[in-house]
Parts: sequence; structure tokens; C-alpha cells
Amino acid sequence: MIRVNVALPSGRNESLSVHLSSSVKDLRILAQKSFGQSFLKLITPEGHALVDSLGSLQTAGIQDGDHLIAIALQARVAATSKAFALFGYGGDKIITWGHPSCGGDFPGLPGIQQLQAVQASAAAFAAVLADGSVATWGDPRHGGRSWAVQDRLRSVREIQANFHAFAAILLDGSVVTWGNETRGGNSSFVRDQLKGVQQVQATKGGAFAAILADGSVVTWGDPHYGGDSSAVQDQLRNVEQIQASYAAFAAILADGSVVAWGNPDRGGNNSEVQHRLRGVQQIQATNSAFAAILGDGSVVTWGNRYAGADSSAVQDQLRSVQQIQATGGAFAAILEDGSVVSWGNRNAGGDSSKVQDKLRGVQQIQATGGAFAAILGDGSVVTWGNRTAGGDSSEVQDQLRSVQQIQSTGGAFAAILAGGSVLTWGNRKGGADSLLFQDRLKCVQQLNATGAAFAAVLADGSVVAWGHEDQGGDSSKVQSRLLKS
Repeated sequence: MIRVNVALPSGRNESLSVHLSSSVKDLRILAQKSFGQSFLKLITPEGHALVDSLGSLQTAGIQDGDHLIAIALQARVAATSKAFALFGYGGDKIITWGHPSCGGDFPGLPGIQQLQAVQASAAAFAAVLADGSVATWGDPRHGGRSWAVQDRLRSVREIQANFHAFAAILLDGSVVTWGNETRGGNSSFVRDQLKGVQQVQATKGGAFAAILADGSVVTWGDPHYGGDSSAVQDQLRNVEQIQASYAAFAAILADGSVVAWGNPDRGGNNSEVQHRLRGVQQIQATNSAFAAILGDGSVVTWGNRYAGADSSAVQDQLRSVQQIQATGGAFAAILEDGSVVSWGNRNAGGDSSKVQDKLRGVQQIQATGGAFAAILGDGSVVTWGNRTAGGDSSEVQDQLRSVQQIQSTGGAFAAILAGGSVLTWGNRKGGADSLLFQDRLKCVQQLNATGAAFAAVLADGSVVAWGHEDQGGDSSKVQSRLLKS
């Protein structure tokens, strides 16, 4: 027997007695029980993580009297449009469920190390491992197979995705892409330009835009979705950030001006408002329009007038705007005084007149594809927009108190209340029907969603899923694995 001292960052420590032949996993589970924590990562004083795959404590170099640090991990969930991936159990497990062709059938990859991040396209997942390599699964047509570039996927810093392809930024600032070749999976013709990449943004339709260290931009992918920036290339200098609609990009330059490109009907042409785009602080987008908040708190919009580009009716009200949220076709702006101004497609949340007197002290807004839900300062919620997409919360209104967080699918909302219970409303087929799971939805810590299903991570590390079965709403086949390790 040996004794290993394990301490939390708070200073609390435990002296644990284990056999030298015990595994790293055995020690981790013992530490979790001793501290009453669901997930812990054990770290040596030198900063090395002890992952389960290291095997025995002896193999890992642990000796009697050693001191370790235990860091609490939050189980995290990533989602494609129709499948979930849960990771964070000891840092080296992936559990998936949902539509097999959309990444719901994890094939089991050997040598999985601690997971750093997971990204998802419409039907595939890509996970960055602790050693900087990448594991992918799901539909090969959407990036679920990366074998052609696997030897280049080393020292990966982060991954970005559109609906059809992935782009990985390496530590040396270069980029590796895979997936649908015409939708951004093939960057070979700009490969020599992709040096010193700082960040990558994507239009969901099928293009990528990379900001380089010198502030210039390189784009690739389908020209109809923003992959061709040649018409504005000379203007793309000193770019600080990029936002995207479904098929167009908008770049904020260091001087606060904006350059847009891509599908003109989706916001790729801002020539009519270019003279007004000065001192831009941030940009939000619907599927086909952009809204820019200026330094003085006013707003400028452009793109498809039926998707939020026409803000003329509310322009006088758009003053001291703090933040903007968007559905697929409408915007909602929170003002400095906590009130809200909305505009755009009436059927997608563009008309909040029926609840305007209730929108006071708004803290944050969440959106489905066609409705908004605002959390007020007192923890209550106000909704508006398409009734079938969550715009009508009347059936649960009296219960919407002390709301901590709201998550959404394409047509339904789910709210975590102060006690950790969950309330849902909206399209029943889109995740609003959680009645059969209410007795299990206690102490919920996190919510995630696909297009039509929710997954709740509970305090004990277990998971409850509901909604459309083919989109991740049925986790029964993996339920035995969705338990605390």
C-alpha cells in the first residue's frame, strides 16, 4: 500500500491509501468519492495530467507520499444537428447517441487521451486530443473521416466547422481542412497563404475565412457562401473580427468600418450602408442579414429586408443598444435600460409589441429558429415570436420563476430553474415535451441541444435526453454508460 496526497485548488486535501498496482482510474474514482466530486482530473506537481490510459500507478510513476492536484471537470456536450457527444468523464471517454449518420454512432477510437475540445458540422464530430491530434467520426461527407490529412493533424490549437467541413488551426499558425471539398474541405489552393492564422470563422452554408497575424484575410470554400473575397480583398486590412450569416461574411476593421462579401441576398453587400458603418463594436447575424452596433449604441442593418435588414420602423428606438440576439429571420436588441427592441420577420420574432410592456430589466435573450425568450432581472421569462417555435410560453408561465439559464433547439426552449429542475415549451416534436422525464430532471447543471432534442447533464454526472428520437432524444442504448465513473 502507498499513500498519495491529493489536494483541490481550494486547499482542501485528502490522504488516500491505494495499492501500488492500482490503476490511475482507481485513484481518480477514489478521489472523486473522497471529495464528493463527479469528475476530477489529477495533475502532478510538474503539471502533467494523469489520464486513465496510463494504466497502473507504478507505470505512471506515482510513489508513496506523492502530492497531486485534483481539478474538477465539467462534463461537456457537443451536438450536430441530429446527434450528441458527451465528453469529460475522466477526460478520456466519448459517449455518443442520436442519428448514426450524423455522428451518433461513435466507432471507438484507440488511444483516446484527454479531450481538449469538440466541434461539430451538420453530421460529424471532430475532437482535439491532449496530444494535439484529432479524432473524427460521423458522416464522411461532412468531415467525419479525416484519414487523408491525419498525418498533418498534429499540434492542433483549435477547430472551426461549417455544416459540411472542418478547419483546424495548428500551433504554428497553419491550417488543415477536410470534409466536403467544394464547401471548405479543400484549402489546397490557398494553403501557401494560410500562415500565421489567428482565428477562423465559417458560414454554415460552406465557406471559411481566416484572419492572419497581419490583419489580412484568406477565404476558401463555395463562392456562393462567402468563399470568394477577391472583390474586397484590397479592403481586408487590419481586420479584428469576422461575423457570418448563412452565406456571407462581415469583417470589422481596426478603424471600426466593415467589409462584407458573399451572397448579396444574405448580407454579402453592404454598399448602401457603408457610409454609416463607423465605430462598429460588434455584429450579429440572422440567416440572411447583419446588424452592427456602433460606438454610440445605435444600430445599422443590411442584407435581406425580410430577414431583419430593414430596421427603419424601429430606428429611432435603437439607442444605447448593449447586445443583440437573432433568430433565423429577426433581431432583438437589449437596450441600456433593460428594455427590448425587435424587428425583422414577424413570424420569426420580429414583432414584440404584444409583450413590450413586460420587457423590462431584461438580462439576456435566447432564440430558436423563430422565437425569442428573455430572462428578466427577477428570473421570470417573457417570450414572443412564432407560437410553434417557442413564442408562446403561457402553459408554463406561472412556473417560470428564478430561471438561471435557457437553451433552445430549432423550435423549443428549455429553462433551468434555481433548484436545478427544467421547464420546456414550444414545438413538442422539437423537444418541448419533457413530461416523462420530469422526475429525473433534478439538479441539472448543463443543457445542450440538437435541432430537435435536448440533453441535460445532472450534478451526479448522469445525463437525461429527450426530444426527437432520430436527433438525439433517445439515449437508452447508451444509458448504462451515461453514469458517473
